[in-house]
This record gives sequence, C-alpha cells and structure tokens, in this order.
Amino acid sequence: MIAVDWGTSSLRLYRLDAAGMVLERRRSDEGVLASAGRFGDVLARGIAGWDDPVVLLCGMVGGRGGWQEVPYLDCPAGIAELADGMQQIQPRGFDGRALWIMPGLRDAAGDGMPDVMRGEETQLAALLDALVVGSHLVCLPGTHSKWVNVRNGCIQRIATAMTGEVYAVLRKHSILGRLMPAEDGRFDAFAFEAGLHRSGEEGGLLHHLFGVRTAGLFRQVAEPALPSYLSGLLIGHELRGCGVFTQRPRPAQVHLVGNDRLLGAYAHALTALGIGVQRHPEDLAAHGLHALWTRRTAAVAA
Repeated sequence: MIAVDWGTSSLRLYRLDAAGMVLERRRSDEGVLASAGRFGDVLARGIAGWDDPVVLLCGMVGGRGGWQEVPYLDCPAGIAELADGMQQIQPRGFDGRALWIMPGLRDAAGDGMPDVMRGEETQLAALLDALVVGSHLVCLPGTHSKWVNVRNGCIQRIATAMTGEVYAVLRKHSILGRLMPAEDGRFDAFAFEAGLHRSGEEGGLLHHLFGVRTAGLFRQVAEPALPSYLSGLLIGHELRGCGVFTQRPRPAQVHLVGNDRLLGAYAHALTALGIGVQRHPEDLAAHGLHALWTRRTAAVAA
C-alpha cells in the first residue's frame, strides 16, 4: 500500500509492505497550498512507478481547501473510530486504485473554543496500541504544535499552540529580527535556557517579547544567540500555557513526535524543567495509516 502524508507545505509519500514496513519514501515541497487545483496530477507524479492498489492519504489534503473535505470526528476517539471515519474518493486517472482520505479530530469539550488536528491523528494512531493502559501526554511540535491527552487507547483532549508560526513571523517580519542574523545559526543552549527561564517570570508574553529586542540592544544576549533566546521564550510560554504546566498532576514524561531538529529543542526544554521525554520519528504517519487500514479491513471482513 501507499501512505501519503499531505500537509500544508510538504508532501511525504511512503511505499509499505504487508507488515507496514517502509520500503521506499519520497518527499516534495508540493504541499496542499502548492497543489491546489491539481491534486490528482501531483499525486500521480509522486507515486509514479508504484503500482500498489491502495492509497491512503492524511493531512490537510482532507481539510477545507484540500482535495476533498472529510468531516472532523469528535474526541474521544481511538483507532476504531478513526478507521471507520475514512472516506473513499474516486478521482479521474486512478482506475484500479482505491484512494481513501483520513478524517481530522475535533475537541469541543474545552473552554468553549474548539480545537482540531488534521494529520497528527494518524501519527498518534501508530502509538495508541502501545499506549493503551493509563494516561499519556503527547506533543507534536511544528508550525502549530499539538498537545494531546491519550487515555486507555483514546485521544481525549487536544490543545494547539501556534509557536512555530509565531516564531517565523517574529523572526522574519518584526523589529525583533533586525538584530538577528539573516539565517538561524548554531543552537545556543545558554540563550535558549535564558528564554525558557524568562517565560516563567512576571510580565506576560507580550512584554517578554519586547525584551528580546532590549536583550540584543544592551548585549545581554549576543545577536547570533537571539534566535535561540526567542525560541526558548516561545516554547516556555507554550509549555506553561497548554503543555505540561496545565496537567494535574504534572506528567513525569512526554512523548515527542516529529523531526530531529524540533524534537531537540522541545526535549531540551522539557528536561531542563525536570520532565522526561520519549522521542518518536515523524514518519509515524505511514505506520498509523497502515494500522488504520488493517483495522478497517478487519472490521469489514468480520
């Protein structure tokens, strides 16, 4: 089968064997935004040479503005609910293949404002069987970082922080970036931890952000280290606003899912705060799609 993780800015394709092991992988920058109006052509080119009859897709390809919108499922939801929520599409040019798109998840039980995920639920599906017993906290860092409570094999709650997007905007399009090098350089652990510590002090995020500029103006933080300081500050506020500090009791461990660069920063922050971490690779989406297809076909056969 072919597993497709089609996000806003990137496209990842995996060819899997019957046991769900990755045989081949491909990646491009033709995410949903770049593929609008030509999804079929982009997918056909991406899977050229792969003759597998089943193609499973997750991510923003199933969201509003994607190839075909698939409704959100409500939390709590586990593998059975996610598998049952998959929808088949029948686009032109894919005769002989079965194409299925995953649903997203919606958490409407919070403070009156719903939270959602689309794509990350498939990564989580690869973990649910391993996390069946008890409660667990999972963090999926990214442009929009997700904090997910899992209990007894079900995704219970979702909290999203726009940390990655805010960092990019401030870094490239605000006065804060003017004192920083054009490109991020080497990670500065001391500056990162200074920002992390600052996030726990009085004043709030908006006041703390202006302090990034003054820290550079008065050379309290060297200009090449300012990106690390800003990163530590934003991640610190994320952890305090919708991460480990909102959990009662505070968890002893967080499961981190994503690429090595992002996981390194979040692992550094969590361990500095006395929280253990367990890392999982970002290609969990491929394994999650295989687990969901296995569950769906088994349910149909029964």
